[in-house]
Amino acid sequence: MVARNALLYLSRREGLKDFATRFAPFKKMTTRFVAGEDLEETIAAIRELNAIGCSASFDHLNESVSQVSETEGEVREYLSILSRIDETGINSNVSIKLTQFGLEIDPELTYRNARTIVVEAARRGNFVRVDMEASAVTQITLDIFKRLRGEFGLDDVGIVLQSYLRRTYDDMQDILKIPARIRLCKGAYNEGAEVAFPDKKDVDENYVRCMRVLLSSGVYHGIATHDPKMIEATINHAQREGIGKEAFEFQMLYGVRRDLQEQLAREGYRMRVYVPYGKHWYPYFMRRLAERPANVWFVLKNMLKG
Repeated sequence: MVARNALLYLSRREGLKDFATRFAPFKKMTTRFVAGEDLEETIAAIRELNAIGCSASFDHLNESVSQVSETEGEVREYLSILSRIDETGINSNVSIKLTQFGLEIDPELTYRNARTIVVEAARRGNFVRVDMEASAVTQITLDIFKRLRGEFGLDDVGIVLQSYLRRTYDDMQDILKIPARIRLCKGAYNEGAEVAFPDKKDVDENYVRCMRVLLSSGVYHGIATHDPKMIEATINHAQREGIGKEAFEFQMLYGVRRDLQEQLAREGYRMRVYVPYGKHWYPYFMRRLAERPANVWFVLKNMLKG
C-alpha cells in the first residue's frame, strides 16, 4: 500500500517525466503500456489487436487541461481519430476524459466540447465512452454524461463506473434507469476511506455485485478487469444465467495481460483493449505501475544496472 500511494503521488508530478525518461529501462517500459506519442503509431498498434480478434478504444492522454486553447486542441485530436478510424477501417471506438475538455475551467465548456465529439461519433456510427476520473469530479462527470445521453442514443455514448467508490452501486442503479452502457472497472486513483473502500476484498465484492446486475440488465456493458477471479466470476454468472458471449464484452488495458486478452478472444468472448497514446503519458503510466508495484522494482533494478 505504501508503494502504491507513493506511485500515485508521483503520478501527479509530471515534472519528473523528463528526469525519468533519461533512463532507458524506464522509457522502454512505457512502450508496454502506451502505444506511442502520435496517432499513426496507435493505429498500427490497433491493427495488431484487431488481427488477434480484439477491438479497441482510443484514449488520447491529457488530463487536467487548464487552457481553453488546449481543450480545443483535444477536440481537434478526437475529430481526427474518428476520421482515421473510418479511413483505415480499424475496429475501434474512442474514450474521453472530461478534464481534458475543460472540466477544471468551465463545466459548460466541457459539455460543449464533449458534445462535439459525440455528434461526430454518432454521425459516423461510432461510440464515445466518457471515462471516470478522481472522486472530486465524479458527480459533475455523471451530470454531463446524463445531459449527453439525454440527447443521444444508447449506442452513441456511455460512461465508466469504479467499484472502489462507495457510491458506485447506487450510481449504477440510477444510470440503468436511463438506460446507458456502463464500463465497470475497479479504479486507479488515490482516494480516502470516506469515499472509497480501502480493502481489496471490499472492492472485489462490490465489483462482483455490480457486474451481476449489469450482465442481467439486458444492456451491452463492458466488464473491465485483468483479475482472473473477476473474469471467472463474470463467466460463471453469464453461464448460470444463460447470458450469451455476444451480450457483453471484456475490456483490458493495452500491455496488461496480453496473454489473457488473446485467450478470451480465442474462446469467443468479445474483448476490447483501451489503447492510450500521446505526449502526456506520464500520469497514466505511473498509475499503471501503482496497480502492480512489482513493476517498479523491475525498472529500478535495470536502472541500477545502467
